Amino acid sequence: MASAYYSNTQHIDFESVLAMDDPGMVSMFQALMASGLEGFLGCPTVIYEAALVDFFENTSVQDGVIISTVVGQLVEISVEWFAESFDLPVDGLSEFSEIPKDVVFDARSIVSMLGEPVSLSGKKSQMKIEYLILCDIMAKSISVKAGSFNAITVEKFSMLTAVVCGVRMNWASVLFNILKKMVTWKNPAEPSGPTKI
Repeated sequence: MASAYYSNTQHIDFESVLAMDDPGMVSMFQALMASGLEGFLGCPTVIYEAALVDFFENTSVQDGVIISTVVGQLVEISVEWFAESFDLPVDGLSEFSEIPKDVVFDARSIVSMLGEPVSLSGKKSQMKIEYLILCDIMAKSISVKAGSFNAITVEKFSMLTAVVCGVRMNWASVLFNILKKMVTWKNPAEPSGPTKI
């Protein structure tokens, strides 16, 4: 059961990928580092399954703070603690919907394998390999929604656009809100507002 929380996550060894002999791939990973996500995506994948199950089974959101118990110990996660733990940027846009449309259009051309802007309702096979990989990393490590990993969605492409075009995002807020959605998704009794990614 707990594997659903982390089975698709990606751990990136940035030192190794930056040593690759592929300028496109290196450039993409440098953009990923510049986004401020290195601490989050490079986090070691040490998972204690029982503690993870315990955390999600006993979690609620109160006054914007995630509260749980793990092995009988109280755990409180605030957005500030979350940002500090993963060294995440706290300045910038807090919603992907705030990314300017012209930037999204530019990204559709930048990532295209054929030079034509990729379709936001198409398949990832339209993208250059390095951006296809970036799309997978973002979708598997950051997205809370399940679905086909072969399709391009607005959510996945917005995440990719933020990295590729150097859009300054408040990743602490974005990722913390996704964690809160995971908590409320697993605890349907908890009140939740409209989903906005």
